[in-house]
Amino acid sequence: MAKATELTGVMAELAALDDPRIRAVNEKHGDDHGVNLGTLRALAKRLRTQQDLARELWATGDTAARLLALLVCRPKAFDRDELDAMLREARTPKVQDWLVGYVVKKSPYAEELRVTWFADPDPVVASAGWALTTERVAKKPEGLDLAGLLDVVEAEMRDAPDRLQWAMNHCLAQIGIEHPGHRARAIAIGERLEVLKDYPTSPGCTSPLAPVWIDEMVRRQQAG
Repeated sequence: MAKATELTGVMAELAALDDPRIRAVNEKHGDDHGVNLGTLRALAKRLRTQQDLARELWATGDTAARLLALLVCRPKAFDRDELDAMLREARTPKVQDWLVGYVVKKSPYAEELRVTWFADPDPVVASAGWALTTERVAKKPEGLDLAGLLDVVEAEMRDAPDRLQWAMNHCLAQIGIEHPGHRARAIAIGERLEVLKDYPTSPGCTSPLAPVWIDEMVRRQQAG
């Protein structure tokens, strides 16, 4: 267990770093913290890996503390049930994204959890299953039924809740980008469903609309 004084000191530091302006921006995206993420990463670098402290930080329930916990933990030190519980109690998008991206993907239980979460009735949990599936689409597609994934996307993405819809759309785009044999169908599904067609996109950024996303990434691959 981390020393109580260490946990108290870190929590005080996080509180001091909280910026109301950053919090206001983050709250628009469902994230209830006001700590600059670059500053948070610098703090994590200073603290280095501390699994006991990571568990203590996570247990506070504070979003900034949980993000810090995910940066100082040892991903392979969590067991399957612990990771499952953490995902289900993660309350904000950034915590969920970092948990999946920084911890679960490095866990020996990643594939088992992918299958479990993919079929979960909770759309937020299911979105984590889709995120892990997207990772496999790009890096280890052997054994995946890509046509079957496109069937599910085609049938369910348009009416899916926001986070699940976003995760499905990312998977759709990744299939189109990485697998030429499925590209035409992926583009056709995206064109027909028009999911995220009106999503605000900053200048210089690629639209998350799947056909645009696929075309741009394939163009970059071919140019490289």
